Amino acid sequence: MFGTDRLPGLATGLTVTDEAGWVPATDLVDGTRLPELLDATRQRWGATAHAGAALAWKSYTYWLALPVVLGWASARRVPLLYPADVLVHFEEQRPLLSFGLRRSTGVAVLPSDPLALAGPPEVRVVADEAELLRTLRASLLDAHLTPLLDAIHAEVRIGARTLLGSVASGVAHAVLRAADALPGGSAETIGTLLETLDVADLIDLVPGPSGELTVQRKTCCLAFTLPQPKICAGCCIRTP
Repeated sequence: MFGTDRLPGLATGLTVTDEAGWVPATDLVDGTRLPELLDATRQRWGATAHAGAALAWKSYTYWLALPVVLGWASARRVPLLYPADVLVHFEEQRPLLSFGLRRSTGVAVLPSDPLALAGPPEVRVVADEAELLRTLRASLLDAHLTPLLDAIHAEVRIGARTLLGSVASGVAHAVLRAADALPGGSAETIGTLLETLDVADLIDLVPGPSGELTVQRKTCCLAFTLPQPKICAGCCIRTP
C-alpha cells in the first residue's frame, strides 16, 4: 500500500515471531502497564499528564487502526484486533509505539473472498458488508479502544471527545495518504469508517490549497501545550 514493508509503528509483515520485549495490549487495556506508557510519553516530550495521555492515545490509535482501515478499504479484509492478539513495543530507542500481531490473529472476510474458501483457520467469514463493518467496530472500538479509553480516564482527567477526535483524524489521514492505491472515493471511504466508529462528527474534510481533501479537526491533541509547541495541520486552534 505504501510501497514498503518498513513503517515505524508496525512490525515488519505485521506479525511478530519473537515476542520478547513485546507487551500484549491486554496489559494496557486493563491498566496494568498503562502508567509506563503514559510516563514514557511525558518524559519524551516534557508533556503535562493530560497532554501526554492525549499524545500517547493519538499515536496508539493511529498505528493500531492502520491495518484495519487499509485492510477494509483496499480488500475488505479486516484484522480482528482484540487486545489479546495485539502486541505493543514501547522503548526509548524506538518510535513511541510499535504494533505487531500474533500469528493467531483472526481476519474477517466476505463470502466472495478467496480466503473464504481456502483460507487458514484464523479466517472468519461474515455474511455481508454490513456485518463486516459491525465486526470491524466490535474488535477495534468496542473490545479495544473503548476499554483503553476507560483505563486512561482512571489515570488522567481528559475528555473522551478530545481523545476520539484523534481516532477520527487518524482514520481519515490513513485513507488520504493511501488514496492512490485504494479503490473508490476517499471521502466515501472515510465517511463509512467514521460512521461505523461513531466519530463522524469530530472532523470535516475540506479542500486544501490545491483542491485536495484535507482533514480539519474539531478537537485538539494538545500538542500545542508542549515545551516545544506544535500546531498540527488541520488543528482546530489554527488561526488565519
